[in-house]
Amino acid sequence: MHKYMRAIGFSKLKKRSELQKIIVDSIVNADDRSYVSNEDDIILAEFCKDYAENIGIAVCGEFDSEDKFSFDYYYPYLRGTVISSEEDVSIERHAGTESYAGVCDDVKVGVSLIFYLQNMIPYIKIRDSKRLPVRGTTLTLSALSVQGKIMMPIIKNEKDKKMIKKVSKNRNSLIDAARRGDEDAIESLTLEDMDTYTTISRKIQKEDVFTLVDTYFMPYGVECDHYSVLGEILDCNKVTNRLTFEEIYLMTISCNDLNFDVCINAEDLYGEPQVGRRFKGSIWMQGYVNFPDGN
Repeated sequence: MHKYMRAIGFSKLKKRSELQKIIVDSIVNADDRSYVSNEDDIILAEFCKDYAENIGIAVCGEFDSEDKFSFDYYYPYLRGTVISSEEDVSIERHAGTESYAGVCDDVKVGVSLIFYLQNMIPYIKIRDSKRLPVRGTTLTLSALSVQGKIMMPIIKNEKDKKMIKKVSKNRNSLIDAARRGDEDAIESLTLEDMDTYTTISRKIQKEDVFTLVDTYFMPYGVECDHYSVLGEILDCNKVTNRLTFEEIYLMTISCNDLNFDVCINAEDLYGEPQVGRRFKGSIWMQGYVNFPDGN
């Protein structure tokens, strides 16, 4: 059973026979079907069925010469609604299955952001037509969570918000310059990090860590597309799984100035989400690459 099925409202799913029925339903009554022939003339197929708003299950496999479909794997998904990054993305195939991981080096995050690629079929079409690399792409990120809590925000007035934006913009410019080999920028970043460490070390003696840290984004566990995040909730609503009637929270959060959608089963979220509050939890990151030709 996929660990993140509960994130889209299938927490009571225990038996393989029940899962098989859902997979068959996702294929037969799919809302979206995608096909592509690979270099061996095998037709790869992906069937997607929504069970709530922008939330559903994707089933992937291939058709043989007699048009019989062979199931390969499935995964739960959340379709994102906001553009998260405009940086270039590189994509690599997973070793075990015909699925793909994307890598995006966005200066806002501070680490190479790795995600599970949702639109595999359009990517394969572009790759096989020898159109790589593609410039001008954007990235829509989304995340599934099975463990989260709501935290109160840090009080900030308009002056504080403008100062934070200015500092963040300056830091991103320095990081961009450092990546290009600018030694002055590298030295400035090093001194800035040392000052930050000294300040936090002093304040942590008397203050709670979450009054000092407004937001963070860092790798979590051993899988490369899993992260631990803390971010401000920009939008929030509750949807219901049409099959199981379980309630799911759908949130848009801002984490290190990176905006993306998160869904979590209402039973797995501690606290009441509201715009302005903060979401803290572990996530599985997915991404949809928006190619300029509309694929």
